[in-house]
Amino acid sequence: MSDGVKIVRFEDFAGRPWRNGGGITRELLTGPSPERWQWRVSVADIERDAPFSLWAGVQRWFVPIEGGGAELRVDGLPHRVELGGEPLAFEGSALTTCRLIAGPTRDLNLMLRGAAGSLRRAFDAQDWSSGSAQCGLFTARAGTCLADGATIELPARSLAWWTEAPKQLRYSAASNTADPVAGWWMAATPQATVL
Repeated sequence: MSDGVKIVRFEDFAGRPWRNGGGITRELLTGPSPERWQWRVSVADIERDAPFSLWAGVQRWFVPIEGGGAELRVDGLPHRVELGGEPLAFEGSALTTCRLIAGPTRDLNLMLRGAAGSLRRAFDAQDWSSGSAQCGLFTARAGTCLADGATIELPARSLAWWTEAPKQLRYSAASNTADPVAGWWMAATPQATVL
C-alpha cells in the first residue's frame, strides 16, 4: 500500500477450484475484511458450461477479460458477454448458468454486499471519475495510471485499489492494439454495516 492505493497482481494468487468442477477462482482483494467484505474482486477461469453459485444479497458484475466469452442465462434470460463488451450486472440470488461461446474464458468479477458501485470499461487514455468512496482498476495491458496528478506504473493483469477514490483518473496502456479497452474501472461506496 502506498499513497492510499493497494496494488496486487493476478499472477500472485493461486486459484481455488469450484465445487462443481467448472472452473477456478482467484480472489484478488476484499474489503473491509475477508470475513465481512462489502466489495470483492476476483478473476475466474471457466473451463466448461456450469451453473454459478448463489450469492443472496450480493450485486454481481461479470466481464470476460480473455477467451471466447460466455452466454449467461440469468433467471431464464440469456445475456451474451464477450471480450471488449460491456460488463453484465445481475443479482447474486438469481439462478445463473454459464454456456461458453468458444472454449474456456477468463472473467473479471466484482461483487458488492451492503455497498453500491459499478464495473466499467477503461478506455485507453480517457479520463474517468468514480463518484464513489473507493475505486479500483484492473489492467488488461501494462501502462501508466494518473490519479490526481500521481503517476503509478501498473503491469498487465494487476489490480489497483484506492481506499479514498481520486477525483480524476486516467489509464494509458503502454502498447497499442486494435482494442481500445485498456482495463476495467470499479467503484464501491459502502452503504451499511455487514454483520
